[in-house]
Amino acid sequence: MTIQLEKLGRFGFLTLPSYSMIAAANAIEALRMANRVAGTAAYSWQIVTLDGHAAAASNGLMLTPCAMLSAADRFDIVFVVGGVDVRNAVDRNVTAALRKLAREGVALGALCTGTFALAEARLLHGYRCAIHWENFSAIREEFPDVDFVEDFYSIDRDRITCTGGIAPLDLMLTIIQARLGRRVASQIAAQFLIERGRAADERQPKQASATSNTAPRRLAEAVRLIEESVEAPLSTEDVARAVKISTRQLERLFRRHLGISPAAFASATRLDRARALLRQTAMPVTDVGIACGFTSASHFSTAYRSRFGHAPRTERLDRAAAAPRADHRAATRDKREDHHV
Repeated sequence: MTIQLEKLGRFGFLTLPSYSMIAAANAIEALRMANRVAGTAAYSWQIVTLDGHAAAASNGLMLTPCAMLSAADRFDIVFVVGGVDVRNAVDRNVTAALRKLAREGVALGALCTGTFALAEARLLHGYRCAIHWENFSAIREEFPDVDFVEDFYSIDRDRITCTGGIAPLDLMLTIIQARLGRRVASQIAAQFLIERGRAADERQPKQASATSNTAPRRLAEAVRLIEESVEAPLSTEDVARAVKISTRQLERLFRRHLGISPAAFASATRLDRARALLRQTAMPVTDVGIACGFTSASHFSTAYRSRFGHAPRTERLDRAAAAPRADHRAATRDKREDHHV
């Protein structure tokens, strides 16, 4: 089934515990403003949870009124709104409810980390999907059958997935334009003091790094190559050759702008990726090391301890202690690996 954006009118927002308030608010406000600008009730929306009780967002606030999902009116699309610690917010009841909606032919969407809920429910196999850049590497490792992209949002058949922050506003402007036209979408953008809605395939701006607009082009290219080759790390010579400068020039660029060598940057990038995988997935510690380019478990453990002050297994155990329901099995399994890592 392919979504016809112009026919979307009834929106449900399934808010998970610790969901992103800014993501939900931007989506809903765009719909509200569309009705105001168009002078007609083109859109309706409802906040829902599984039990009908309002969920607390990550900022501690709640959106009300809130209805029970099973008792709500039929929606054209239901967006799962995720936030921090989404793994602990998604249980069997959530995945079962999402599968039921899919069987009933309801289109499904996700805001911020809500994409994880759809993936966990096995509803994204073969789909092109977006998720916040902070969670990108971890979820891609965990669900290799899903085509995760670094775009602001993605519309693929009957799935609409979007990153967090203000990106849901961009998504909604696209949906609104399909139904109410470019003029209405432009008026909404003007009301919200933005120049335009960003296109779906515009890439998310990541954490401030050498890829910023002020970085030399060769350096930005080198950083991108290093970040994209974590599983099979490139040597400094390989990177220099790929960006068409000498190894010495590459060394100078990294030291001048980042204060470290290309090799040190690559090592830090791999270890930061490993830390994200340990915190955000249930992958075994040894698999995390392999996914981050460490062929030796002892090398992975030594490098991790040097950067973060503790072994990889300790990272997993500390997280499991804070969230025992989601990570008990992973922590138990990793304990058996302790003599390897």
